[in-house]
Amino acid sequence: MINKHPQARIFNHIFIAGIDGKRFDISIKNGRFSSIVESEPYIDQPTHPSKDLWISPGVIDLHTHLAWTDFDHADQLKRDSGEIEVMQAQAFEATLRTGVTTARDAGGILPSTVQHLVSHYQQPLRVQTSSDMLGAADARGLRHLEQRMTEIFDTGAGWIKIMATGGLGSPTEKVLDPVFSEEEFSFIVRNAHAHHKMVMVHTWGGVTVDWSIHAGVESVEHGMFLTEDQAGRLAQSGIAFVPTTSIYRIAADPKGVLALNQVICDRAALAAEAHSKAISYAKRAGVRFGFGTDYATPALHGYNLQELDTLMDYGLTRTEAWQAATENAADILGSGNELGHIAEGYIADAIIFDADPYQAQNAAALQKSIVSVITGTQESDLIRTLAGNNS
Repeated sequence: MINKHPQARIFNHIFIAGIDGKRFDISIKNGRFSSIVESEPYIDQPTHPSKDLWISPGVIDLHTHLAWTDFDHADQLKRDSGEIEVMQAQAFEATLRTGVTTARDAGGILPSTVQHLVSHYQQPLRVQTSSDMLGAADARGLRHLEQRMTEIFDTGAGWIKIMATGGLGSPTEKVLDPVFSEEEFSFIVRNAHAHHKMVMVHTWGGVTVDWSIHAGVESVEHGMFLTEDQAGRLAQSGIAFVPTTSIYRIAADPKGVLALNQVICDRAALAAEAHSKAISYAKRAGVRFGFGTDYATPALHGYNLQELDTLMDYGLTRTEAWQAATENAADILGSGNELGHIAEGYIADAIIFDADPYQAQNAAALQKSIVSVITGTQESDLIRTLAGNNS
């Protein structure tokens, strides 16, 4: 159940996920947490609630593709626009239902499309966009890049996405090769920052991680071949690491929901194997982790919490994984003063569980324990915000 912009709501004797042994009385007014105080001990046994509840901040997915309906873009081109729109609206609904209340789209959806989906389909998902991706077709010099970036700026996107290396579509021996020259890469970051846009970098590793650190981007995505030395410098720089671990395990399974060909599955398996070492390096160095799924099809939207399982399998504690999905993610978006915490004055984006989410056996059990998802901002407010960003 999605509880949109509650005008007034009180949760008495509720646990806050991650805080053991204490209950709280939490009030929400006009879509924000207005009061959070520790509960008085129970006196009359009959007044106990019939079932304990836990509250957590809404999850923030920093790397998703809400506009994509098919893993292969050629398959999406075969669909008509009406079908695509309905599938995109369903992606919004599924993402909200799993407890993700804010998303950063990593390329493919325009702010104007977000406005339409939020308004027409009444799905109040908060979305930051990069609109498009700068990739191999754009490695044509600074003049071309300036023109392309102007087009992206004009859409109202708040992020620039650089495809700095190949991915699953690239041969293993070439996947770390830079897509752009160092001059082109540096120009993209400088130009984005000059226009007050943030930069996210798709890189599997290699020299483009070094370029990202030197240029001062906001986040590095995937990074499964991150070295120990790079992890140390990434930590010193304060640049976030969004590893998107679960998608590669999913893609590696030829009988899984994506059912990819064996060549792609083998590449994904190599990436998944490398991720564990990269995360170990990053954790030891003190790199700031962000939560992102890279989910992009109806078979994946709504299962975003699987990323928590993989992050923990690869060495993060449960607390660290939840921080990556809430407070860290909010900070990475520049929204740490109003999202990612259960705290007075913060937007009341939250998930209510009927079991302790920190004790859930896996993502499936966690998903099953969700009672409701609260979004502190209603559709009209989100649309006004998007319209303001486009002006």
